[in-house]
Amino acid sequence: MLGSGTPSAEFAAFYRATLAPLRRYLLRMIRCRAEAEDLAHDAYVRIYSAMGEQRVAEPQAFLYTTARRLALNQLKRSRHEPVAGSDSPAFESALSPAPGVERAVMARQEWAQLERALGGLPAGCRSVLLLRKVEHRSHEEIAERLGISRSTVEKQLARALRLLRESLNEADAPRRKPESAAEKLPAVA
Repeated sequence: MLGSGTPSAEFAAFYRATLAPLRRYLLRMIRCRAEAEDLAHDAYVRIYSAMGEQRVAEPQAFLYTTARRLALNQLKRSRHEPVAGSDSPAFESALSPAPGVERAVMARQEWAQLERALGGLPAGCRSVLLLRKVEHRSHEEIAERLGISRSTVEKQLARALRLLRESLNEADAPRRKPESAAEKLPAVA
């Protein structure tokens, strides 16, 4: 997991070392201090049992990926979009103009995961998806370019999105644990 000490002591040290940066990271996404703190707590709860059961090569990247996904889900649920900035000087001082190491690591991992998922799509679905989402072509333009009907374009796009979603969810499955790990968390002072 993290090192050679006891798992609880190692996790407590990891928690203390990463809590403040994680909260700042989440605050930049959510724009609400209380929600950022709640999401940070939820992220630690989710990764504690997973880290105890399996060896995690990059625990910090694992933590930030989990927290990021929780924050994105929170934004979707509340139907809020992250704002571009704030007029508050205190808020601006918490923001860093450059992306952190954890952000770069997460981006590389997510990009590789997406590339694997795209590579696993059937060729027709992949072509339609890329034309629609990357080249921003209309359904009519895609149908004309590929020599298929508009209905086929719509069906292949829907199938591509479904398969992509399933593939990405399967890639996340080893990290998720259906049971609650709240009672397994060590008391951290």
